[in-house]
Parts: sequence; C-alpha cells; structure tokens
Amino acid sequence: MDNLNKNSVLQVEELSISYGDFKAVRNVSFDVKAGEIFGLLGPNGAGKTSTLSAIEGLLKPQSGNITVAGFSIKDKPLHVRANIGVQLQATSFQPELSVVEILRLYGGIYGVEMTDEKLRVILENIKLETAASKRFGQLSGGEQQRVSLVIAMIHSPMLVLLDEPTTGLDPQSRRQLWERMEALREKDHGILLTTHSMEEAEAVCDRIAIIDHGQVINIDTPEALIDKHRHDPEVISASRKGKITLEDVFIGLTGKAIRS
Repeated sequence: MDNLNKNSVLQVEELSISYGDFKAVRNVSFDVKAGEIFGLLGPNGAGKTSTLSAIEGLLKPQSGNITVAGFSIKDKPLHVRANIGVQLQATSFQPELSVVEILRLYGGIYGVEMTDEKLRVILENIKLETAASKRFGQLSGGEQQRVSLVIAMIHSPMLVLLDEPTTGLDPQSRRQLWERMEALREKDHGILLTTHSMEEAEAVCDRIAIIDHGQVINIDTPEALIDKHRHDPEVISASRKGKITLEDVFIGLTGKAIRS
C-alpha cells in the first residue's frame, strides 16, 4: 500500500471479516502513524467494532493482515498485543478495589514495577492524588476514564485504541481526556480513536477514516474532508447551521437513516 510507511505503528491491509454469509468488513486498509490521532468513524453496524476486534486479536479475519509496531499479527500475535493499549467505553475494573490497588494489580500483570514514588507521580498526573484509597466503584465517570487510560498506557504501548472513551462524560471531563490524548500524541504514541462525536473527531483527530457497510469510503484530515465535500448536494442538505461541519459531511456520505 502506497500510503503505508515505516513511521506507521499500525497497518491494516485489505482486511475482510465475515460472519457466515454476512461481510462485516470488506478490504479495509488504513494506517496510523507515530504521533498521530487517527479517527475511525462510522454509523452503527458499519464495521468499526469488528475492525477493532481484529486489531486486538479477538477475532481472526478471513483475509488481510494487521501489523503493529512492525509485528504481523499472523506471525507474532503476542508481540502485537504487547504493543497495544486498550481503553473501552465501559470499564470493567473490580469496583471494590481502590485506585492504588488497581494500579498495582495491572502493573504486576504487565511486569511494571509500581513503587510508591511512581504511584504518586501517576496519581498526580491524573489529578487523583486525594482519591488513592477510594474504591473504583465510587469514582465519577470522568475519574474512572482517567484510571482506565492510565491502565491502557501502563506498559507504554506504541498503539493506543480508544473506543468511544468520552461517551457520557461532562464537557470538563471530556476536555481533560482530549488533553491526555494530545499529550500521548506528543510522546509519539499512535492513537486509534472511535467516536460518534463529530465535534470530537474534528477537534482532536489528525486524520479520519469514514467506514460504512464494511468499506472505507474516505480517508483524510477533517479540514480536507470538509473542503472536498462542502458543495455536495447531500452535504448541503444535511447542514443545519449554514456552515458546513464534519458532521454534515458524515451524514452526507453515510445517509440520514438511523442504524440499529
């Protein structure tokens, strides 16, 4: 693929996934570069979850290949997983454990030593130093997401998968999470973000891919996509404020029909 290069921490090449006769993903290709926030956008049922599951190694595609940090998932699946951190929309940490206990537990799982000083620095960075002994189940949604992102990054993976991480967060918590994503980008981590918020994608993503019916229909920067499609009749029809936004382009390209 011409658009893939040595700076890519993730390469997805001609990925196809089927469930029986249903083709959920059809020849999908894209890459995520080091120091890039890449958005994967699509309606419900477009193929995003299946694509993420294949990258995580949770399902085997019918064809295509996935490479993370130079390792092919076919040949080096454990190396791929060692270079991936995942933050899901809904966390499933043990609610009765304290924040410190969770950090120590997952540090042990990943073989990362958690000294008292390192724990102090982590808690200060996520502004939870006063909640160290608080049970996870007692934290707010924003606080839980901060802990979840730390766990995803605890082993310093090259690639971070963020699956709708700001769903349900208030504006302040959402902005804080955006800042943490941008801080990861500054440290040359590659970030693959899925979101239903076009405002979020337009605000933080360097490039985005729009996927629908299992196929990537466009890849570009948010600004370039808006410029490219601002005169499309479907996009103009979708606009509600006169000024063309990424959401207008998304609706224009994928349609107004509600997906189940």
